[in-house]
Amino acid sequence: MSDTRPPQPLAGIKVLDFTTLLPGPMAGLMLSEAGASVLKVERPGSGEEMRSYHPKWGRESIDFSLLNAGKKSLAIDLKDKRQLELLIPLIREADILLEQFRPGVMDRLGLGYDAISAINPAIIYCSITGYGQYGPKNDLAGHDLNYIGDTGLLALSMGDPARPTVPPVLAADLAGGSYPAVVNVLLALINRQQTGQGCYLDIAMTDNLFMLMTWAIGRGLCEDDWPETSNGKLTGGSPRYQIYLTADKRHVAAAPLEQKFWDNFCDVTELPDGFRDDAEDPQATIAKVREIIAAKTAAEWRTLFAERDCCCSIVQDLAEAMREPHFHIRGIFDHTIENEEGDMLPAVAVAISPQFRAHSDVVKSAPPVGAHNDSIIKKLK
Repeated sequence: MSDTRPPQPLAGIKVLDFTTLLPGPMAGLMLSEAGASVLKVERPGSGEEMRSYHPKWGRESIDFSLLNAGKKSLAIDLKDKRQLELLIPLIREADILLEQFRPGVMDRLGLGYDAISAINPAIIYCSITGYGQYGPKNDLAGHDLNYIGDTGLLALSMGDPARPTVPPVLAADLAGGSYPAVVNVLLALINRQQTGQGCYLDIAMTDNLFMLMTWAIGRGLCEDDWPETSNGKLTGGSPRYQIYLTADKRHVAAAPLEQKFWDNFCDVTELPDGFRDDAEDPQATIAKVREIIAAKTAAEWRTLFAERDCCCSIVQDLAEAMREPHFHIRGIFDHTIENEEGDMLPAVAVAISPQFRAHSDVVKSAPPVGAHNDSIIKKLK
């Protein structure tokens, strides 16, 4: 039987990926899942550092396996000019180049945008860094915690300053790096269709974090009242956006922001009239709701919340969430990856719509270091 399924939207697009760790590899994975062919360029021998992380899943770390499934690997020494020559034919036919070095590193290697675009003017060259290609901080080393700390996001999300919590989501890497990189690469592909020209993309993770805080920025600019952790409308200062402890030590995620949902929430919890106008004394209302929620179990509240729309749910841990029937019915975990021992696990649930993503019967694996050296070099000769 012939395969009548339509080709994926990025089928035929070729990506040279010089990135490591999370932001660039996730961007490359998203492009790969939409049909692009992604060639990961790594150092010979050990490959990129994430391969050595723990826990291991077969030969590689599970982190590397999840982020690099379906890609190819070319291992070359970028400081060896003779080996660099192998890249020239690949650069000529590439559509996209992803890199994540500090500013200036690719230029020193002879692989900066000017050098690459001279070989291939149509290439879309995407650089992902913490602070961008220019500015006083452009050469600073950092990780996600530094980037969210520099932009005010950490100050809004670390909880009680006396016992600060490290946020579990790598917001800078993903929301500030991977997603903006993919969005702008796709825009650049559309622009190239119209003009025939490639372009350079300067993706600064810190720049892209401010869009995550529009509510806080708006309040600060409009009223000169800058939200802080635990006192803002969305950071714990309101009873309408709060986490409450149940009798059995579970938690209720309560988000009845709009008045209609707040009214329903007040009815379900039987909140006394004196506390329903939460603008009068938000802390008093929070304290009273805590007392009420603590009197029943999570199961009891789940049943009560199901009877009225009030934007409330019981907090699930990650294992519970991955067993949730809703996500399985939607096919979130249908795709699988396989290691060299034949073990299978769900693939990363990338934000690619099902009609564009790789078909669910495709099982992919992450490549060993330099797995495609022989075939690529043979082809180039």
